[in-house]
Amino acid sequence: MGDNRETERDNRPVRADARRNIDALLRAARKVFDASGVNAPVKEIADRAGVGVGTLYRHFPQRPDLIKAIIRKEVDACAEAALALAMNHSAAEALALWMQRLVDLVATKRGLAAAIHSGNPAYRSLPDYVLSRLTPALQGLLDAAAAAGTIRTDVDAPELLLAGMRVAAPASDGDIAQARRMVALMVDGVRFGAGAPTGRRADIAAPRLSGRRAGRPRIKRPRG
Repeated sequence: MGDNRETERDNRPVRADARRNIDALLRAARKVFDASGVNAPVKEIADRAGVGVGTLYRHFPQRPDLIKAIIRKEVDACAEAALALAMNHSAAEALALWMQRLVDLVATKRGLAAAIHSGNPAYRSLPDYVLSRLTPALQGLLDAAAAAGTIRTDVDAPELLLAGMRVAAPASDGDIAQARRMVALMVDGVRFGAGAPTGRRADIAAPRLSGRRAGRPRIKRPRG
């Protein structure tokens, strides 16, 4: 999701009408799962999306396919938000705002946690997907903020990402306000010991949105 090269199961490009149906189904499923849980009837989702049940099964043959697509779409949106924030805010503001955007992402798990943590092998690829998309986005924001002298230079992107997701965990249970306060405190922490600007135009530096940094140590994957 979130890739212009996205294809359906037979690897043909997704048509515009199919793309609209997919987006409608994902929006509807997220709301239905949030209200009724992951075992809600698929007809309820299809009806809310304004499509037939057959259309739902054509795009998402199994329930885990739908749940994974919801998570991937939200992860993609979070990663892409880093670029927009970097272009429209100072480096310090962009980092702080993106960390709050992370709270919104964690809140997506509300209603989905039972499935994601069920042990179903269908969800095993999600942690790697989350890290591969979000770590480079955060790294770009950190590089810009460090160059501007607004945070320390020793902040590790993978560690901050995992810490941010764990601190934001109350959002997945509906306590978004608490998650936002805790994440804000964490961002204040990385500002302690900030040095002088390096001279880079860090306030307009765009984050890297793909790829991994060479030599990065392996880290423990987050659950979900």
